[in-house]
Amino acid sequence: MKKIRKAVVPVAGYGTRFLPVTKAMPKEMLPLVNKPVIQYIVEELVDAGITQIVLVTGWHKRAIEDHFDRHWELEAQLEKNNKKNELYEIRRISELADFIYVRQKEICGNGDAILAARSAVGDEPFLVFWGDDFITASPSRAKQLIAAYETYQSTILGAIRTEDPEDTKKFGFAKGPEVAPGVIEITDLIEKPGPDTCPSHLATVSGFVFTPDIFDALSSAPVQNGKELVYIDGVNELRKKGQKTYAVEIQNGTYFDCGNILEYMKTNVRIALTHPELKDPFMDFLRHITKE
Repeated sequence: MKKIRKAVVPVAGYGTRFLPVTKAMPKEMLPLVNKPVIQYIVEELVDAGITQIVLVTGWHKRAIEDHFDRHWELEAQLEKNNKKNELYEIRRISELADFIYVRQKEICGNGDAILAARSAVGDEPFLVFWGDDFITASPSRAKQLIAAYETYQSTILGAIRTEDPEDTKKFGFAKGPEVAPGVIEITDLIEKPGPDTCPSHLATVSGFVFTPDIFDALSSAPVQNGKELVYIDGVNELRKKGQKTYAVEIQNGTYFDCGNILEYMKTNVRIALTHPELKDPFMDFLRHITKE
């Protein structure tokens, strides 16, 4: 069994829900306290043993590439001013992993974004994380997904339980028999089913393990006119061919969605309340303004 050492992170979207700020700044670079969203995602992957990260970008996402590159002039200035902690941190960012940047030529679905990484991934199993959400968990989401792959050696979809009707319009949902605590073998998988046709309360929202078979499956998946190619199309093709696929509920986890303004604002508050230097004065501030 090949070890998972690569991850694909699609980041080519326009971020229209955050306009006008995303006219010039990728939404993945929006800050959560003092780090951009994308850095939290990359650090989780690296902590789980991922050494090569494929970022599927567009022409308007150069700021992401710059963030994970060296900044010689800034480093020289920090060194001159004896700002050792800051210097260490920005050098550490550029050394987190081996980054590969692949352009998604046309924005036509997250399945197409995964396909764009085919040559960079090659014949290996790999993780896929979105660039605008994450789950904090212990063990981490990435470690739980890798452990599930090592057990089942097949497609693994990270999932959370939700009974919010609005979530049925945003995520894919899976159902099937439970083969282990929190693990189901998927018999039904629907993208954005809506509240009336939702097959379960298990939403496949964030984090996946795919084998290289997913590329042929996505390439052959039928796409209706006017619709985008999504990862679920590829997973359903694999299921039609007899490959077992699994949904794994992330244990001890909290889901953070940074893909819309309100949820991004909530995430920023929650992250600030975990910051060792900011949490106490920030909590005092929140208590103060809620009394006004």
